[in-house]
Amino acid sequence: MAPASLSVAWIGLGSNLNDPESQVRGTLNAFRHHKSISLLRTSAMYRNPPMGPANQPDFVNAVAMIETGLSPRELLDELLCMESERGRIREPGSHWGPRAIDLDILLYDDRQIDQPDLKIPHPGISQRNFVLFPLLEAEPDLWIPGIGKVKDIAAGHDSTALIRIDEPKTAPRCDFE
Repeated sequence: MAPASLSVAWIGLGSNLNDPESQVRGTLNAFRHHKSISLLRTSAMYRNPPMGPANQPDFVNAVAMIETGLSPRELLDELLCMESERGRIREPGSHWGPRAIDLDILLYDDRQIDQPDLKIPHPGISQRNFVLFPLLEAEPDLWIPGIGKVKDIAAGHDSTALIRIDEPKTAPRCDFE
């Protein structure tokens, strides 16, 4: 039986509760040990003000490049499960509120998907400096389908509110035959 084809996806990670840096690192570690996800690369982590209500702690954000055999829908389901396992509680009306971990599919290969609960590229990708600048750092020539190159989009945004708090990582690649 032929192995399933693999796809590359970019995941946005964010947290502002329960030791946000540890939440992001712990989730990246979960990616490293996941049977259907290979972590290829991450940006540095960045501290930034919250989007939405200002009466909440700053966020820690990063992006991760993964390889997976999961479909976009299966990946979304897996990310929602990981959020729940890490303490994410989704309450009605808390769209912009604090969270233990938030995992968003930013990109999935060069696919464009527009379903009620699954939109790829992520609808806010071109407006969020805490997504654009980590993507720019991780892959400057990255193309966002239907939008353009990350470096061109980021050029129109201000990064002064982002505070870098660690270094990016390239995951060791182990291919066994």
